[in-house]
Amino acid sequence: MTKRLVVLSIVVLSIIVVLFYLNSRSDSVNKNSSQNSVYHDSDGVTYPVKVDSQYFYIYKNGKWTKEFIKGVNIGAAKPGYFPGEFAITKKEYKRWFKYISDMNANTIRVYTILKPDFYEALYEYNESAKKPLYFFQGIWVNEEDVNTIKDAHDERILGVFKTDAATIVDIIHGNKKLSDKPGHASGVYNKDVSNYLLGWIEGIEWDPEYVMNTNEKNKDKNVYDGNFLYTQDASPFEAALCEVGDYTINYELVKYNMQHTVSFNNWPTTDMLSHPNEPNILEDSATVNMEHIKAKKSFKAGLFASYHIYSYYPEFMNYQKEYVEYIDENGKVNTYRAYLKDLKEKHTMPVLVAEFGVPSSRGKTHENLHTGFNQGFISETEQGKMDLSMLRDIYKEGYAGGLIFTWQDEWFKRTWNTMDLDIADRRAYWSNAQTNEQQFGILTFDPGKKKSICYVDGNSSEWKSDKPLYSNEDLSLFTKSDEKYVYFMIKASKAGFSFDKDKIVIAIDSLPNQGNSSIKSLGVELDKAAEFVIEINGHSNSRILTDAYYDAFYYSYSKNLNMEERNPEFEDKNSGLFNPIYLCLNRELYLPQDNKVVPLYKYETGKLLFGNGNPDRKEYNSLSDYIFNNDIMELRVPWQLLNIMDPSTKMAMDDLYVSGIKPVKIAGMNIGAGIINSEEKKQQLSMIQYSWPEWDLPSYHERLKSSYYIIKDGLKELK
Repeated sequence: MTKRLVVLSIVVLSIIVVLFYLNSRSDSVNKNSSQNSVYHDSDGVTYPVKVDSQYFYIYKNGKWTKEFIKGVNIGAAKPGYFPGEFAITKKEYKRWFKYISDMNANTIRVYTILKPDFYEALYEYNESAKKPLYFFQGIWVNEEDVNTIKDAHDERILGVFKTDAATIVDIIHGNKKLSDKPGHASGVYNKDVSNYLLGWIEGIEWDPEYVMNTNEKNKDKNVYDGNFLYTQDASPFEAALCEVGDYTINYELVKYNMQHTVSFNNWPTTDMLSHPNEPNILEDSATVNMEHIKAKKSFKAGLFASYHIYSYYPEFMNYQKEYVEYIDENGKVNTYRAYLKDLKEKHTMPVLVAEFGVPSSRGKTHENLHTGFNQGFISETEQGKMDLSMLRDIYKEGYAGGLIFTWQDEWFKRTWNTMDLDIADRRAYWSNAQTNEQQFGILTFDPGKKKSICYVDGNSSEWKSDKPLYSNEDLSLFTKSDEKYVYFMIKASKAGFSFDKDKIVIAIDSLPNQGNSSIKSLGVELDKAAEFVIEINGHSNSRILTDAYYDAFYYSYSKNLNMEERNPEFEDKNSGLFNPIYLCLNRELYLPQDNKVVPLYKYETGKLLFGNGNPDRKEYNSLSDYIFNNDIMELRVPWQLLNIMDPSTKMAMDDLYVSGIKPVKIAGMNIGAGIINSEEKKQQLSMIQYSWPEWDLPSYHERLKSSYYIIKDGLKELK
């Protein structure tokens, strides 16, 4: 009897434990589902999010809650891979989602179909997160088809657009299997993340010629009347968008009894505003107006407009009179805020800034002449302050939200003023500090598995195991390199030497049978002909100079394009002349409203910035190039400033006047250094070869930029 009671007690206890577990599990599931439930309309339609005329509302805990959208865009690539390789893992996504949520963001946006790892990671992260991360899903359009077919109504574009929309709807609802296809995501999609989807952002930044050609070829197709959307005073291009949007809504409702908000990608190039002082006629020639697409009562979730809006482009941001004259509450010219105000006034639906931001890159491509919110040569700290400032402007002007471009740095990217100076199919394998498009991220990837091999901070401890490349009675020169920089350390041994007062020269010979055998301006003779000279001259007057014959800027803009004055001396080998290194920011512009020509605009990118480049130091400045401390000087030089087109395969720029801007294999670089004595009329400098190992996959580690922490603090206040 006692035995039976014991057994019975164990069984009862087991049942209680199981019931307790199931009840707690049910509570957990109920808690999660109550946070991210869907609204059941009286017509039987379900939807987790809706919009009014200005904002998004998410159905949480049994009621509609207004939500200001604040978040980031996420790309599809990481170092060593191109986007079409989809190399980001589920583990990486989940780690990033935690960082993004901790930054007080609530939303991410993706541009196209990603592999199942992304959707699984989002599902699993949100199942246990206190605050779920929401997302916008992009529906991409093949840019090659856009450029070749140039007609949005052509079935090769319109049909594929619809098919892709249906595929993505199935993916979001965890109901799709995609076969392997090069350059495309594939796999089994079985996680339903539809409760976390805020809406569809369909399309890309529209090419104005594509829009105009569509309108010209399809003049009789300017009306569309669907089950959920219809056009009003629309163009044929807008009618095509309306058709795709209506198809997306219909497909999701019929198959899953659910609706999500819908938008179509746009940017200032194809906005509905007039920009009479825009110098590039294409930037103000075509219009895509979301207001010409209307929602029927059957579409419960609603429409919103979405734009990519940057502070420095197009050029009307610098020259449109009413923008330049706009003064914000801080008493400053704010052309970005002026444009936001102008655009918002033209909409009766919510407007989302789906992309905005500035890059923390060394290289620069565009400038905002009035605010300094430039495309490049911005530190990580400045990036954080500027991104936050723009988001505050977005908030103040009553926008539905803003998504920073972008979450992670993207090594594969190109920029118009540096893209000819590297090798396109090798970009993903090294980090080009001169290409700003690679460095819009809030999360960066620094070379090295756990830390970089060198930080320019005046501390020589990283060089303890290194032997000098070159030594004389005055100094020792040390050199090493990684996937982003060539590093130099000079240890001075000359009595009475001062980095503040004395000048140091580093000469670099990177190409055989070329270069200068002397530096005329300094009276220095070289034992090997050098293509580059680095002058370290105190805190504020240091720079990298290039052999005039090897000057890619001069070759492009003077010799080839005749946009700058030519100098025959620069086109002779071994002239002894070294030029500053420039990047072009703008070719000649004509301002139609002002009836004025703005000449070609360039800046000296070879000028070096003094400062501490160690992210662990309080005085850290990510733009720092060099620093000195007592008897040592540390310097880092981006590969591209030495005309290296791909360091991973040792490809340098060849003889410009023989091959043009083309790569050629080199064995390494000859390097020498010396202290310049102004009292000596002639000095001799010897050079020793430095070589480095090639690589197929880069080493790197993640680091949250200084901008992350600034944005994190600022996002708390935007609700």
